[in-house]
Amino acid sequence: EPQLVESGGGLVQPGGSLRLSCLASGFNFGNAEMGWVRQAPGKGPEWVSEIRVDGDATSYADSVKGRFTISRDNAKNTLYLQMNSLKPEDTAVYYCATPLATVPTGLLRGQGTRVTVSS
Repeated sequence: EPQLVESGGGLVQPGGSLRLSCLASGFNFGNAEMGWVRQAPGKGPEWVSEIRVDGDATSYADSVKGRFTISRDNAKNTLYLQMNSLKPEDTAVYYCATPLATVPTGLLRGQGTRVTVSS
């Protein structure tokens, strides 16, 4: 069964850093475009970043550009999101996701990991 499991969230002070991880299983991770989406309290989902299969092409939302870095290790079936210079407005549940035709919604998403940026 295809699955994504995020980890690495927590409470951090403004200006701090966190590294999120997403472990994939049950599908061919090495052939999957991957991304991160976040949802802040009381708000809708927000696309954060995505990375192509080989890891050479990445893109970011303007709100995180220059502060977040997406990467992947295809040998470990793992997606990462390095988050630096965190701001209170980065507080959200972060999900990794990938388009997958075999799931009913067409999008496989993990259970999320919560990031809280607060002093």
